[in-house]
Amino acid sequence: MNLSQNGLNVLVVDDEEDILELIKFNLEEEGFTVSTCKNGLEVLPKIEKNSPDLIILDVMLPGIGGIDLCKKIKDKHSMPIIMVTAKTGETDAVLGLEFGADDYVRKPFSPRELMARVRSVLRRYITPSEEEKTSSITIGKVFLNGVAHKVYVDSLEIDLTLLEYKILFLFMSNPGVALTRDKLLDKIWGHDIFVTDRAVDVNIKRLRDKLGIEKNRLETVRGVGYRFNNA
Repeated sequence: MNLSQNGLNVLVVDDEEDILELIKFNLEEEGFTVSTCKNGLEVLPKIEKNSPDLIILDVMLPGIGGIDLCKKIKDKHSMPIIMVTAKTGETDAVLGLEFGADDYVRKPFSPRELMARVRSVLRRYITPSEEEKTSSITIGKVFLNGVAHKVYVDSLEIDLTLLEYKILFLFMSNPGVALTRDKLLDKIWGHDIFVTDRAVDVNIKRLRDKLGIEKNRLETVRGVGYRFNNA
């Protein structure tokens, strides 16, 4: 699929003018529509006004930092986020992933590397597997409607991020099976993104909270990982 033909909107957030223009130029060359912000305080109002398909978010920003912004965005929205961090900022990158970022790129980066990560992240969001698109699964009071890409608990719809949805789909497709963190990392994030076990645990906790009365179905298997109880 040629992602550039879909008229996708990208919001780029960086307070360095040269980097902002570099990213904007390369995205527009690929056919994306690009808007920009230089201050963290501008980001949330801009997202509410015109929800982008992807956000490229610098860690170091005036107003509100990128890590806090990532958390605030993911608490309300499901669009993917690519964090941009300093070359030595591995801790920032890991924190971003734990708070829901989908990938990160370190400065200095090549435009080719950034565009490859943009395509990879968007492909995961735009092209769900055939199984994900067609499967509907009910376990207990949890109903996952793959066609509508919605999840209901006790007939009430719950709002999941894409990562949370994919995690839940993987568990409900393998009821009663203990899945290791490595398995989850491989299936959900893929091989080309460095994510720690902590990112898995954070997303599992959020998913549990959203499952409400059925949260206990997502069990911790000590020394192994997690399991979705179908009993």
